[in-house]
Amino acid sequence: MNPKYVVQGLFIVAGIISILAALFNWNWFFSAQNAQFIVRNIGRKWARVFYGTLGLILIAAAVFFYFQVNQ
Repeated sequence: MNPKYVVQGLFIVAGIISILAALFNWNWFFSAQNAQFIVRNIGRKWARVFYGTLGLILIAAAVFFYFQVNQ
């Protein structure tokens, strides 16, 4: 398998997890040490918006690079 597809797959999986965490307000996600910086600075509501948007950006980047590389 080509490494570029692995990276694109990781971007899509990370994006989906980020979107689902934002939609379902997963406590394990927002209480993780990495997310606590964002939650402390902008609040849980806006952290959910941030991670939802980040998820969309990750998925869009994976799709964009898929079509860029395969031309």
